[in-house]
Amino acid sequence: MKRFVHGLIFLLLPLFTLAQSEYLHWEVKAGKVNDSSYNILTEINIQPGWHVYAETDAETGIDALQLVWDNENIIPDGIASFSATPSQVTDPVFDNKKFSVFLPGKLMLTQKIIIKGTVPASLKVQLKGFAASSTAFLPIDEAPKAVAFEGGIEQSSKDEIKLSTIDLKNPAEPCGDAHTSGKSIWIVFLLGLGGGLIALLTPCVFPMIPVTVSFFTNRAANKNQAVKNGMLYGFFIFLIYVLASLPFHLIGNVQPEIFNNISTNAWLNIFFFIVFIIFAISFFGYFEITLPSGIAGKVDSKSGLSSVSGIFFMALTLVIVSFSCTGVILGTLLVGTASDGAWSLTAGMAGFGTALALPFALFAIFPNWLKSLPKSGGWLDTVKKVLAFVELALAFKFLSNADLVEHWGLLKREVFIGIWLLITLGLAAYLFGWLRLPHDYKGQKISTGRKVLGIAAFLFALYLVPGLTNTPYANLKLLSGFPPPLSYSIYHKDKGVEAVVINDFDKAVQLSKAQNKPILIDFTGWACVNCRKMEEQVWTEPEIASLINEKFILVSLYVDDRKKLPANDRFTYKPADGKEKDIITEGDKWATFQSENFAQVTQPLYAVLSPDGKLMTHPVGYTPDVKKYQDWLNCGLKAYDTNK
Repeated sequence: MKRFVHGLIFLLLPLFTLAQSEYLHWEVKAGKVNDSSYNILTEINIQPGWHVYAETDAETGIDALQLVWDNENIIPDGIASFSATPSQVTDPVFDNKKFSVFLPGKLMLTQKIIIKGTVPASLKVQLKGFAASSTAFLPIDEAPKAVAFEGGIEQSSKDEIKLSTIDLKNPAEPCGDAHTSGKSIWIVFLLGLGGGLIALLTPCVFPMIPVTVSFFTNRAANKNQAVKNGMLYGFFIFLIYVLASLPFHLIGNVQPEIFNNISTNAWLNIFFFIVFIIFAISFFGYFEITLPSGIAGKVDSKSGLSSVSGIFFMALTLVIVSFSCTGVILGTLLVGTASDGAWSLTAGMAGFGTALALPFALFAIFPNWLKSLPKSGGWLDTVKKVLAFVELALAFKFLSNADLVEHWGLLKREVFIGIWLLITLGLAAYLFGWLRLPHDYKGQKISTGRKVLGIAAFLFALYLVPGLTNTPYANLKLLSGFPPPLSYSIYHKDKGVEAVVINDFDKAVQLSKAQNKPILIDFTGWACVNCRKMEEQVWTEPEIASLINEKFILVSLYVDDRKKLPANDRFTYKPADGKEKDIITEGDKWATFQSENFAQVTQPLYAVLSPDGKLMTHPVGYTPDVKKYQDWLNCGLKAYDTNK
């Protein structure tokens, strides 16, 4: 029981973060000992009523107060020393166990360090540990502070970010798209609309349509009132989903690359993988997922027809109650559009909300249409279980994203396709009645619709089979972007057009000068769907492959690569807007390189440069038209030959 309580405390710690000023203040500076050794001096002021744990305790998981940094070339020289002697206190949270703690007041933490190689101009350090008062217990996770080193050298890597030679408004040739974006807003809206229509067919939503519309028509004083209430109800459903996207507009103002970072974050993708697996098992019928009844009950208690606010809460109740069915569909939509920015998210949410809202409004206006609405029944359960198979397949797409970004090597292309093949065969077996799931019964009649879907699933499984082979037929063009790239294979054989250089723009420039060829920059991502489509549907065409391989120096820059830069290559970049950004990973560097030089944050993005960094054409993004992409490449070559 004691271990359970301790574990619960640490699980809940992220929920109890407080501002720095509430438990301590701190400042940091460095004193030079010799050319490769410094003392980092941290002055800490522990606030009244608080104490900070001085020693690590393995049983409870409490860590001692310490100074940490992320640079393998800077190592501690001995243990840290403190200006005060710890006191002993008993903690009722941990069964009155005794701990060594630092009490309120000033405290100096001194840590001697040794620097291998070049001394940097500064180092970002953090205070870590745990603090407690009579009413709170929380981790110390202070925002990093920079400590300057006397005689340190500014990292030159930041000069690689901004290329003064690039003039986006005046390329050598005005071909290509001057402004490239991701998915069209209207396409995203239609995708959201499609997702909403699918959600309508789930058991959480479909049965609510006739019940809610009947409620409006029976309770209203007249037909006009019923129509007004129904339209208002539909509008509020739409509004709730649109409002849910507003926070993304706020965080989007922080850094332009934040949406790409969200959509390619490995741990977020693993979280979605787990969530989709759980939802799939639930949709199979093994258990039911519902939001806490208190949430729905509290909202429902405020709903009703007596006021506009009452109708709003009725709409909010539907959104909450239907979440167990709509959540996964909505999650897929959000993750799929996140890298395109806040407005794409809003468009997707608007489409989703429109699809859910329309039936309620239309049936309120034309209540006779309810007679033609299919009755709820076994077909809803079939839809739910088909969605479960789809969710199971999508779950592995999220796991694949994490695997690609972190280079774990778990889900190679053939393994991924093999999993999808098994899921598809399982779907076909279910639709034909060969596989029974909870709530199915022996001898259940299989409808014609199920048989047609079963045949379609079986044909899709046959289409997947060549993807397991090491043959030219392994390129499943209809699925480009969903499986891992062709080069990420168990056969250890790269396929298609290969980048001459990966994540090294300087090397590409050197090769460009040596071979007298223009540079083709490919801003890409390991988890980028449209990037894979370009590589597997466009670059594989003979005329494109020969152009790229023979006429260009292709450099692929991965904006979502989580591999850390060497310690000496990490730095803090300060763009024109003054907002500093830490360049820690390969992805940080190339995402910033793209946004600073090309004013774009979506992938793929292609640009042709001369060896001296001049822009040959307007950059282009996702271009599935082979002829159009070929013309753009030829335009870049023409511009390069003309401006040699």
